[in-house]
Amino acid sequence: MKHIVPEQKRIFLPIVDSDQLFPVGRVYCVGRNYAEHSKEMGDDPERDPPFFFAKDASNVVPALFSATTHIAYPMATSQFEYEVELVVAIGKGGRHLTLEQASEAILGYAVGLDMTRRDLQAQAKKKGRPWEVGKSFDESAPVSPILLKNNQLSAVVLKAEIGLKVNGEMKQVSHISNLTWSIEEVICKLSDVFELRPGDLIMTGTPENVGAVQAGDEIVAWVEHLGEIRVCVTD
Repeated sequence: MKHIVPEQKRIFLPIVDSDQLFPVGRVYCVGRNYAEHSKEMGDDPERDPPFFFAKDASNVVPALFSATTHIAYPMATSQFEYEVELVVAIGKGGRHLTLEQASEAILGYAVGLDMTRRDLQAQAKKKGRPWEVGKSFDESAPVSPILLKNNQLSAVVLKAEIGLKVNGEMKQVSHISNLTWSIEEVICKLSDVFELRPGDLIMTGTPENVGAVQAGDEIVAWVEHLGEIRVCVTD
């Protein structure tokens, strides 16, 4: 059967030290999953349960460790902001997962950026509208190659440093251990509202000190033991 319009391009992420690829399905994001970021955005991390929003799979930009990735400053915004995040790649699906099943569902980990049109997000929030206009747009999710999970990697990732620099200046730094809701807890709660599928990505939240970038700025984002990605914002 012929398509009436050209098929949209699928996005694939490389697997470190492998010739296999990870086909990106859905991209789920966790809102305000670090206490200090929750506070700077006006929430109470002790009271608020995790909430979820989504980016489109087409928003993902494969960002290789060995090269600079270029993304364009997006249209319709004057407040383009960075958020560094640990990304979890799902290898097994399911619904209403237990903590043990959630751990088994993890295929691997990556470094990601949840780029945000903050002014458009703020306008949507003020009017009680969905966030997609501020979160789900072209090139808004640079993601590194995926490192496959093993017991040793999982143990060190739980305590790893996460950070981001802009033009060499430190902007964000924290540790994965500061997550309000752990990786497995996030997967469990997400699986209570969506049936997870192999190929899904979960962006697990960002630490405090998010901020804006301009065309010409260079972002370096990392998670300890996973590597770093280098992203340049173009006109």
